[in-house]
Amino acid sequence: MMGSFRALLVRDLKLAARVGGSGTMSLVFFLAIVTLIPFALGPDLNLLSRIGPAILWIAALLSTLIGLDRLFQADEEDGSLALLRLSPVPLEIVVLAKVLAHWLVTGLPLALAVPLFGLLVALSPEGMLATAATLLVGTPALTFLGAVGAALTASLRRGGLILSIIVLPFMIPTLIFGVAAANAALGGTVPFATPFLILCALTLIAAVVGTFGAAAALRSDV
Repeated sequence: MMGSFRALLVRDLKLAARVGGSGTMSLVFFLAIVTLIPFALGPDLNLLSRIGPAILWIAALLSTLIGLDRLFQADEEDGSLALLRLSPVPLEIVVLAKVLAHWLVTGLPLALAVPLFGLLVALSPEGMLATAATLLVGTPALTFLGAVGAALTASLRRGGLILSIIVLPFMIPTLIFGVAAANAALGGTVPFATPFLILCALTLIAAVVGTFGAAAALRSDV
């Protein structure tokens, strides 16, 4: 199983590197949101630093949705998904490999880019570090939840809007505790560890629910 998992992971990473698109578009979209909101709010640095983690988290959530509709759709169109269904490899392993590859291409760069983009919202070094840590832990939850919607809409053309409508409500708890943890590190009344550990728990739950939910959706789509 581990050999199949590694092969699927390497395959998707190579395809992402060869085709490109979703990772770069996510970063560009992330930058666009983080750049535009300060223009809309004005030059109040205190306000920007106070709501900076929320801006970065909302931008990351919306950027994660880019390319999620192609997570299984490309394989559905070229027949690869049908072969994966017939293979002895469990669909849960297939889903796990594809979700991890998608997160490495999209979610991980967003978390690593926070120290740079945090300058645009006047975040302190502590705030940048805390926000980067919460995104590093929380963005996998967004990707796993999005995988369920991607599996449900794999056979639909232009299913990106439907996917967003399906998964956005389930992403709200991750957004809430991600922002709460980042704000706690900036001097909130709640210790940083409390919302951060809840965020970690949400990611673990999303990993289980997303893996088995997406696999079940792919099986029912036969």
